[in-house]
Amino acid sequence: MFDIIPWRKANKAMLLEIKDLYVQVEDREVLKGVDLAIDLGEVHVLMGPNASGKTTLVKTITGYPGYKVTSGRIFFKSEDLLLKDISERAISGIALAYQNPPQIRGVKFRDLLRIIAGREPWNPLNGPEETFATELIVAAGLDADFANRDLNIGFSGGERKRAELVQVFAMRPDLMILDEPDSGVDIDSLKAIGKRISEVVSDLGCCVLVITHHRHILQYLRPDVAHLIYGGKIMRSGNPEEMIPRLEELGYEGYVKHTLGASR
Repeated sequence: MFDIIPWRKANKAMLLEIKDLYVQVEDREVLKGVDLAIDLGEVHVLMGPNASGKTTLVKTITGYPGYKVTSGRIFFKSEDLLLKDISERAISGIALAYQNPPQIRGVKFRDLLRIIAGREPWNPLNGPEETFATELIVAAGLDADFANRDLNIGFSGGERKRAELVQVFAMRPDLMILDEPDSGVDIDSLKAIGKRISEVVSDLGCCVLVITHHRHILQYLRPDVAHLIYGGKIMRSGNPEEMIPRLEELGYEGYVKHTLGASR
């Protein structure tokens, strides 16, 4: 499947390896034999229609309860991820940016960022100003006063997306999963978000799995591989510059019928 990636060597262990994965949600089989491999430094984009299994896949990777693996394996850093709970997976270096981040009243944005990064909440007795979390917030294009606000309370759609990404960046993960980071944001926010993601990915050298329905954010992320998930299976993996225009032209169902059908 991945012969299109010229630098990938046969039998080389990937950072993330998913093998023949089947998953049930509320007794309904959603994933039906998913195979996926991502290595450090790679950016992968996952596309597919609603209810095709995108969210199920990322929540299974991150260890959400209620997503029952009935068959298959997931390895991360060559370790069996299915033996780890959701907290252990986060500690091991997996971070997920949610499509719809929650509002949390009473939790200061700055304190949450500091805890995520392994620091104590800010104590004004230790200094007149908080700098660590504030610098992360400003780097994401938000005003410094967001540090003192309750998480996502009164934030616009674009501000919530940026705040969510800052939390992921603070973790400094090896695998960054971004669930539709471009949904509900305007053009200016999209550009700022895309550029900041690209900067952080370059700085950390991590790998990225981004879920999207549109190509707009991809001009900043420059994905190495595109995947089409359809009916619970990854139907094709290939060059994003070739696949995405055809997906936009034919639609998901049309791509599966005409492109994949013609190759069988």
